[in-house]
Amino acid sequence: MTAPVASTAPPPSAASGSLLSKLEIDVRMLGMLAALAVIWIGFDILSGGVFLTPRNLWNLSVQTASVAIMATGMVLVIVTRNIDLSVGAINGVMVAYARVPSLVITLGTLYVIRGIDFAWAHGRQINAADMPKGFLNLSTHTILGFPVLPLFTIAAMVIVGVALGRSRMGRELYAIGSNPDAAVLAGIRVSRRVLGAFVASGAIAGLAGVLYASRYGTLDANAGNGIELAAVSAVVVGGVAIFGGSGTVYGAALGALLLATIRSALVILQINPFWEQAINGALLLIAIGLDAFLAARLARELRKRSARRV
Repeated sequence: MTAPVASTAPPPSAASGSLLSKLEIDVRMLGMLAALAVIWIGFDILSGGVFLTPRNLWNLSVQTASVAIMATGMVLVIVTRNIDLSVGAINGVMVAYARVPSLVITLGTLYVIRGIDFAWAHGRQINAADMPKGFLNLSTHTILGFPVLPLFTIAAMVIVGVALGRSRMGRELYAIGSNPDAAVLAGIRVSRRVLGAFVASGAIAGLAGVLYASRYGTLDANAGNGIELAAVSAVVVGGVAIFGGSGTVYGAALGALLLATIRSALVILQINPFWEQAINGALLLIAIGLDAFLAARLARELRKRSARRV
């Protein structure tokens, strides 16, 4: 007699949950694309045909680049059910090994590093004259008529997207975010993976800082203040669950594009910039509420399916 061969297929409930979760993501991505199309057309009509001009679309793509590339790295952290408000490797050590809540440690290091930054800079400013001309030209160069800065974002997005969707590391990050305790029981090195996610997010944020410097050409201790919150907003608005375990970098990029669209439209329509913060906050609340609703609906559907099998 031969020994029975253990099946490596996932349990039916797990497979069903994965399929339903993927369907929810696909629906949200299509919804984001439809919303962007409607918003672009609406803003173009309100602006008298100014919004969808080649020049404004160029500016929109460049405006989106830094936040979108930072959001790409932030996805790695948020899918593990963590958050990074100051983007650094030391945060990963504290969260992964000291088990300090990520919101607390990253908020603390945000103010510590910002204070050190001010003390180090002494109010000095780096101007375009202090930077290489070739570096500054990154914001104006094109390849086949397409601006270079967004190409860096697309490259990072594709690399991270493929790693999350097709590699063992990506599957383990999603598993950690879905159920950290089950991930430990499954043999996943949770601490190492969480640390790796924070380190990768910090490295990608460094690239975002380089692109930011190339675009603006003037830097001081206040440069980039608030961009970490913009990246988190883009990730959540783009459909990455703040509770971890689901979402894609492509959705985060769409979220960054949506926020940049609103900013650009308000400038063109000469509307008070205060409304940008109000609209972004409203979108963030809607996205979090939608995440909670979809998670509850998915759990109910899985319970129903399990009950039918019994």
